[in-house]
Amino acid sequence: MSLLDVILSRRSIRKYEDKEIPPDILRQVLEAGRQAPSAVNRQPFRFVVVTDSEAKNELSKSLFAKHIKNAPIVIVGCADEKSLLTGKWAVVDATIALQNIVIAAWTFGIGSCWIGSFSEEKVKELLKIPDKWKVVALLALGYPAEQPKAKNRKPFEDLFSFNKF
Repeated sequence: MSLLDVILSRRSIRKYEDKEIPPDILRQVLEAGRQAPSAVNRQPFRFVVVTDSEAKNELSKSLFAKHIKNAPIVIVGCADEKSLLTGKWAVVDATIALQNIVIAAWTFGIGSCWIGSFSEEKVKELLKIPDKWKVVALLALGYPAEQPKAKNRKPFEDLFSFNKF
């Protein structure tokens, strides 16, 4: 499958097989995040890889996060908004790294789902994340136990214009 095929075929997965992600594959997926571009190469991000069932259960208590308790892995993406020179870009940089993880995971047949509904305060307390870090998103990862169909997308012309808005 080409990289474009990987990107275009990816879907949000909310049901996962009861199957662990092998450590060597997880390492490659995480490496894709580590290699993401960032402003001035400051890499103002940090990721907490959550495998503990109790922690995942706690993280799943938000309205749109119920499915993550059954995901083998939840990655909590954090950004250092106080990073010297580039702090204002830290959330963007962390998001780019998380998307690299999403795409790399899909190349191995590992599905993912972005979660933006969470209590940052509770996540920080649960995972002992220092105050200076902003929790950007939670990312559930696991082998899909479902095959969602493609969702409708806005027409190309509604999203792109050339040379002027």
